[in-house]
Amino acid sequence: MDRDDTTLRVLSTSDLAGLDISLADVVDTVEQAYRTLAAGRSDNPRKLTVKPEDGHSVSYAMLGRDGVRNVVAIKTSYKHGLDKGREEQHYYTTLTLYDDVTGLPVAMMDCSRIGSLRTPAVSALLARECAAPGATTALVIGTGTQGRLALPFLLTTLPDLDRLLLSGTHPDGLAAVRAELARHFPDRDVELVADLPTAARDADVIIATAGAHTPAAVEAEWLSPGATAILVGHGLAPSTLHGADRVIATSEAQMRVTGTDMADADGNLPPVDLELPVAISRAAKARTSAEQRIFAYNSGLVVTDIALGHRFAQLAAEQKLGTEVALWR
Repeated sequence: MDRDDTTLRVLSTSDLAGLDISLADVVDTVEQAYRTLAAGRSDNPRKLTVKPEDGHSVSYAMLGRDGVRNVVAIKTSYKHGLDKGREEQHYYTTLTLYDDVTGLPVAMMDCSRIGSLRTPAVSALLARECAAPGATTALVIGTGTQGRLALPFLLTTLPDLDRLLLSGTHPDGLAAVRAELARHFPDRDVELVADLPTAARDADVIIATAGAHTPAAVEAEWLSPGATAILVGHGLAPSTLHGADRVIATSEAQMRVTGTDMADADGNLPPVDLELPVAISRAAKARTSAEQRIFAYNSGLVVTDIALGHRFAQLAAEQKLGTEVALWR
């Protein structure tokens, strides 16, 4: 980029909202980041976490390096009001990228859209790797940011799904899920479900994206043989993890930091059988038999944010979006 080392391109929420990117492009970008990590060419250290005793907020800091793009980045995430309803919460997340060839800054951006795309793409990759052969029915629990894009991404990686189920309670959220599905797959529709145990028994793939205050909690005994249950937010009871035949995670270390609400009565989490980057690299299979009930944990890895953030920075630079700030002058 034609800038000196005193300037930084700042990309706001509105700058990024104007960039078009296909679901397939997002999935490919995220998948490549996992392959590079599995090959040992990228670095993804464990995230740092700060949380007060009363649990009203949580903060994360994540540093990483993408070995294909030669980009170093740090992501910060801060959520306040965890003890309140969704409308009273505050959430801020940023990503700052540096070119590790030139040594110059690339961009600093709001990371909310990147996360809103990266996370359902990861869930869709988990579903692709973990779903039993011939999977036809998917259930999404929750209608927030992650729930709204879960089905479009799922159909991108598992196009043969023919029955789509949705469990949620917020009318605006339900409408938003339907609108996103119609925007990407206008010939598809989703069934709203009121009986969660029956829907869970019918589902080959379950993606739980609900907020912390959801009453939904799928139990292990509701799952049929061969079912895959993917946890993004909330909506799965701990029994789905502890009773699983196989446990897959994007990162076992990250699961042990952010998945403590799924611990058993003694505060323990079961070992992870395989991490997603290894499955994507084809070094090992996530599913080893058709009848296995699989629990998959989607915690996100910063290398995927870096890859997708760099893609957005490229698109923004091409369209001359953003504000040049002389931060170090």
